[in-house]
Amino acid sequence: MLLALLVAGLLVLPLFANPYILSVAILALYFAFAGQAWNVMMGFCGQLSLGHSLYVGVGGYAAAALFVHFGVPPWIGVWAAVALCMAMGAAIGFLAFRFEIGGVYFALLTIAFAEFTRIGFDHFQWVGGSGGFFLPVAQRQFNDVLALRGSPAMFYYLMLAMTALALAFCAWLLQTRVGYYWQAIREDQEAAQSLGINTFRYKMLAVLISSGMTALSGVFFAFYYNNLFPEQIFNMGRSIEIILGPIIGGIGTLFGPILGAAVLAVLADGITELLAILGFEMPGIKQVFYGLCMLLAVVFLPSGIWPAAARRLGLERRDDGAPHG
Repeated sequence: MLLALLVAGLLVLPLFANPYILSVAILALYFAFAGQAWNVMMGFCGQLSLGHSLYVGVGGYAAAALFVHFGVPPWIGVWAAVALCMAMGAAIGFLAFRFEIGGVYFALLTIAFAEFTRIGFDHFQWVGGSGGFFLPVAQRQFNDVLALRGSPAMFYYLMLAMTALALAFCAWLLQTRVGYYWQAIREDQEAAQSLGINTFRYKMLAVLISSGMTALSGVFFAFYYNNLFPEQIFNMGRSIEIILGPIIGGIGTLFGPILGAAVLAVLADGITELLAILGFEMPGIKQVFYGLCMLLAVVFLPSGIWPAAARRLGLERRDDGAPHG
């Protein structure tokens, strides 16, 4: 019943929300989707990536460049974006897993690739270089879904559908053999290997799926905001924003990334708006708030908000893919 009310509320939100609230809802759904993509890699398989902004940026630039320079619709360009990001993910995964680079060193490798790519795009004039790459802003009075040109309400429903599909896809993954293998690798890779699990193959699969999904969020980002700057989209801060939702909501759970993203987006923008109303100008307040939220979550809710809420509501399941113990 509670889930049905929530779904109904999300479906009718654009009918009653003002533009500001709608923009916050879109941002929350964006981070929920991107967080779910990261969760596949870290939450399900235990491979820590701190450079997921790489896939957001490359995916966004690929689809945007095809659209601007060649008129390729984003629904076609998205396939090139996904393929390119999966190829980059495969390269990183192969280097790391073939040479047994794990833990913090794997995280550093992902950061390095994102930073190298940022520097490269800073000098890539075909897509604007450091000056930014801009998409034509079409009229918002009518919606062109195929070209991703339209009103904020159209983007809201698109992001809502993407988030729902990502949730369903991840729930299905966790019930497959792949999902169980991932969880075994996450809990104890050596034990998983002793049981005959090809850890290299399944870790590579997690990277490919996660990078491909993250590319979709990059395409959405490009066509919603209509501009891309290397310093903005490849910045490590972008990666941190992606992973905060799952960390605060509950790494390895299905609903944790969604709940965490909603809490962060609503509270962070609410605080910013409140300070603006009171006449205070505080640059960087969101980053301070994100850090405070992470600190509180680590100290008081190390498993995240969702596992604690699920226990209180009697919704906890032992097969949801979350770490237990």
